[in-house]
Amino acid sequence: MAQLKPRPRFKRLQDPLRTVGQGQRGLVLMAIVSVLLFAGMGSRLAYLQLVEGQKNRQLAENNRIRLIPKPPERGKIFDRKGRILAGNTFSYSVFLWPIANTKAEWPNTLKLLSQILNISEAEIKQRLEREGYSSPSLVRIAKGLTPSQIVALAEHSPDLAGVEVDREALRNYPNGPLAAHALGYIGELDEEELARKQSEGYRLGDVIGQSGLEAAYEKNLRGTWGGQQVEVDSAGKVLQILGEKPSKPGRDVYTTLDLDVQRAAEKALGSANGAIVALDPRNGGVLAMASYPNFDPNWFARRISQSQWDELNKRQFPFLNRSLQVFPPASTFKIVTTTAGLESGKLSPDSILMTYSALNAGGFAFHDWNNAGFGPLGFVGALAWSSNTFFGQVGLRVGEKTLVHWAREYGFGRETGVDLPSEAAGLVPDEAWKRKVLKDDWYAGDTIIMSIGQGALQVSPLQAAVMFAVPASGGYRVKPHLLKNEQPDSTWRTSLKLKPSTVSVLRQGLRQVVTSGTGSRLNVPGLAIAGKSGTGEDPPRQVHTWFGGYAPAHKPEIVVVAFGENSGGGGGSVQGPKVLQVLQAYFKAKQPSKKSAL
Repeated sequence: MAQLKPRPRFKRLQDPLRTVGQGQRGLVLMAIVSVLLFAGMGSRLAYLQLVEGQKNRQLAENNRIRLIPKPPERGKIFDRKGRILAGNTFSYSVFLWPIANTKAEWPNTLKLLSQILNISEAEIKQRLEREGYSSPSLVRIAKGLTPSQIVALAEHSPDLAGVEVDREALRNYPNGPLAAHALGYIGELDEEELARKQSEGYRLGDVIGQSGLEAAYEKNLRGTWGGQQVEVDSAGKVLQILGEKPSKPGRDVYTTLDLDVQRAAEKALGSANGAIVALDPRNGGVLAMASYPNFDPNWFARRISQSQWDELNKRQFPFLNRSLQVFPPASTFKIVTTTAGLESGKLSPDSILMTYSALNAGGFAFHDWNNAGFGPLGFVGALAWSSNTFFGQVGLRVGEKTLVHWAREYGFGRETGVDLPSEAAGLVPDEAWKRKVLKDDWYAGDTIIMSIGQGALQVSPLQAAVMFAVPASGGYRVKPHLLKNEQPDSTWRTSLKLKPSTVSVLRQGLRQVVTSGTGSRLNVPGLAIAGKSGTGEDPPRQVHTWFGGYAPAHKPEIVVVAFGENSGGGGGSVQGPKVLQVLQAYFKAKQPSKKSAL
């Protein structure tokens, strides 16, 4: 009988079935995990793309797109004959590219830059942080590099990641300190100025006019920024220019200044504290404006050195334009007193007054400058000899109110309106002023003192030049200005409606000052000059000295006023020769040269 094989046990048959079931469940579990994983990655990707996509795209762009701002070339400043007074030259500047390094990588770079450029690390860091470490824009930290600095930067370039040297326009004043106060100077915006000016398009590193014409005509001279958007590789090398907006240069400014007259004024002034102003009496155009102590505006176009700063500190207020500051006008004011006397009708061109060693008023003696008097004098002779007792009597006859009225008609006590900042208005004292400020009444002695240009009366050299322009122009008060234009002379002057006889007496008297009076040093052949001297007290310091003159006396073209601050001496002897130098330079420049005559 055949032997039957044993039937497999059910348990053994179940084992493979269990294995298969478990594998299927594992696959399902893996599938679920994978789905969840991909779902998470997808949601994160969606978040990065949709929610933070713009931010991340910007970060990526910043790593390859660079904004290179291009500052405009500043407008030039010319004299009235088209000769350059302020221009531009090209030099090398150092820039930082903030995004090129992390915040932690910058300190070593800043330390090395500080050593090469002689700028503190703190200052460089401040500029960098003000722009921001993630900024793709270049930040200027130094300009006007010396050749040795350029070489040093090139030698250390492997250690200066994010540092670039580029060429840009730098302000240049070819005549150095010549006309420094009239031209002014430029400087980078500080934080306070930047906060005020950002709404006008100014940015970090911008320069702005700080004084003089540079400040007065900032909007004309400034220009408009441009720039390039470029693509760079990981090393910062430019791959292509993506877009470019050219910078727009500033507009040039043509002035009334005359380089020849300005040179003569600066030379005549020398190293004496004071000012010389020259203007055209027909229209108020300023031909020269010199002030000393002065400065070289080129020092501020670059980074001023410590030695230069120390040199400036040795000078007495070098940034003060003394042409626009006020001082007692002394006897030059007798032009106003003459006008008040004649226009009041209380004296005539033929009036004769006895002069004395002194006038007594209120128990005080007011002496003539020679302590003797000059005997009987008319207005012409009194101007020639500058008699204090004559003009003191004129003042007493017309009274304080008439004297004050004509002082203000001549433009004293208020700004002239010249197109320069920081002009002082001066002071014409009167009874109301004295009661308010000094808590006292106005006395006859106050009128005498004012009649001879002393006391609280304060006038600037520019205001004095405007005063001299009145007789020179035939009775017009001009508005001084430095911007050249084609407007007729009549737009710059106002008639004081003086009697022809008053103008005639003034002209005769000022001419006689030179031919036989206190200004005889200006009595030279070939040039008819009229003028007036002045010596102003300033106790306990030495006296101030003045001389104002114009020429030709019969048909004036130029007025020149020279002022010496605490110079000592007399106005005619100290300042008269300086006025003569300027007048001679003006007329010499007008003569055709032999070369042009051929």
